[in-house]
Formats: sequence, C-alpha cells, structure tokens
Amino acid sequence: QVQLVESGGGLVQPGGSLRLSCAASGSIFSIYVMAWYRQAPGKQRELIARIFTGGSIIYEDSVKGRFTISRDSARNTVYLQMGSLRPEDTAVYYCSADLRPRAGESVGRYWGQGTQVTVSS
Repeated sequence: QVQLVESGGGLVQPGGSLRLSCAASGSIFSIYVMAWYRQAPGKQRELIARIFTGGSIIYEDSVKGRFTISRDSARNTVYLQMGSLRPEDTAVYYCSADLRPRAGESVGRYWGQGTQVTVSS
C-alpha cells in the first residue's frame, strides 16, 4: 500500500515563506512524476508544479518565480518552497505521485491528504 504524507502548512503573513514536504512510503517500485496541486475554497483543484524523474520541471504561471519544487529521490520526497506569498495563495495543498507500486503493475496516481496554507495578516 502506498501512502503520501504532507507537512509544513500553516498560517503566514503576506510576503512570507513556507516549505511544504511530501513523503511517499509503502510499496513503491518506481516514481515517475511528483506534483503539487492546490484547491482554494469554492474552486477546482489546480496543478501548480510538477517534477519529472529526469529533472524537468513545470510551473503554473501564477507561481513562477515565487515557488520552487524539488525532489529527494532517495527519500521519495518532494518539496515546495513557497515565497512572496499572497492571500490568493490560500488553499489546501496536495501532493501527488505517479508511480508503479510493483514491477509489472500499472502506473497509478496517488494523493496525499492535503495541508492547509493560509496567507493572512
């Protein structure tokens, strides 16, 4: 069984920084993509950053230059360093991993439980 656990959310003032972590554990044969999504109240979940096994990274336009995604492959962990935070960044942040649990099995997308980030003075 695969489990993704996020940590690092909280309350921060506008202009501040936070670092989110997401560790994948359990039966993991190979991870191909790790990503961060967020969902603000009343809005759909949106993809904000992805990092691929080869190192390629894609950001959603609203976070470019402010957020940095990184990955520790040895620990099956993905990070999101968030800076210059704005009130509109307030949301529940979710991590995901596209991975193959065991050799020969299909690749599936697995999700963390989410962590709340609130940007407010």
